[in-house]
Amino acid sequence: MTLPSEPPHPIGGARTPADAPIFNIGAVARMTGLSVAALRAWERRYGFPQAERSAGRQRVYSQRALEELRWVKARIDQGMQAGQAIRALKHVQSGQPALEVPDRPMRVSSWSAATDDQALQAFARRVTGSLMAHDLAGTDRILAEALAVLSLEDILLSVLRPALTGLGEGWETGEVTVATEHLASAYIRQRLLLWLAEGAPPRPVPPTVLACAPGDWHEIGLLILAVLLRRRHWPIQYLGPAVPLADLAAFVRSTQPAAVVVVATTTTAAAALGDWTSEFPELASRGRAIFCYGGRAFSQDPSLRAGLPGHYLGATLEESLERLDGLLRDITGILS
Repeated sequence: MTLPSEPPHPIGGARTPADAPIFNIGAVARMTGLSVAALRAWERRYGFPQAERSAGRQRVYSQRALEELRWVKARIDQGMQAGQAIRALKHVQSGQPALEVPDRPMRVSSWSAATDDQALQAFARRVTGSLMAHDLAGTDRILAEALAVLSLEDILLSVLRPALTGLGEGWETGEVTVATEHLASAYIRQRLLLWLAEGAPPRPVPPTVLACAPGDWHEIGLLILAVLLRRRHWPIQYLGPAVPLADLAAFVRSTQPAAVVVVATTTTAAAALGDWTSEFPELASRGRAIFCYGGRAFSQDPSLRAGLPGHYLGATLEESLERLDGLLRDITGILS
């Protein structure tokens, strides 16, 4: 699939009525389907979109900027990262040939193979060091640099995940304080929620509900899975940590999702899922949605899976994503 060779008027061309500032940032967000947070973040990272300032110092955008944003949004919907799409716009506007974009996102198994391992490890070390130094602004700059050269999938799986693992191990050995670990987790959680909100347009199918098992507060892995699913255009309803089964069952009855995913990182949380069928009798008997489970507890102790109804997603995020993606394609009938 190639990018169209006629994006909006080339950057740096003569000023025309299309360059007149007209729209405030809220209007642009509504007309493009982009979030206000994304527009502000792109301006900081890439100098795009270009906005003028009103007398009240509010951002005001032109018709041309609106058209450029719609062009970039279309490229993102085709599978490009934001930074790649913005560079593609400038590339084509400068008179260069159109760029190629994939028909669909690369599978997990090929992400790391396409990227230099040393570069990924270097970014992971820099993020870890910045978070340990409590330098959140510095972490912002490192991730902005990474987003310019890496896919979001690589950042999630090969930069943030090892950074979190290193911080967790440091906490267990006493080298990282609880306060530092909490600050880093809160920062990464905020980042993940932003990326989840900025995900690709969802398919018109029932959503997938994701929740942590009762009493389980370790949600970062589940959030990463949610972001990866949204990257594949699956609609997500993310409930977060420690969801009681009765509450989850009531939510599922009102939502009618395609799938329910529950994760557990501790043995106690995993054991709490042992009688999920009693809370979801209609789910268990009618098969109106698929029930999936995973998490560290089930991978470390396979006996916890014995006799537990539902689909075990696997021991790693990569395996869980591929397994769940396949299940969703089967249940929704979407093959590509």
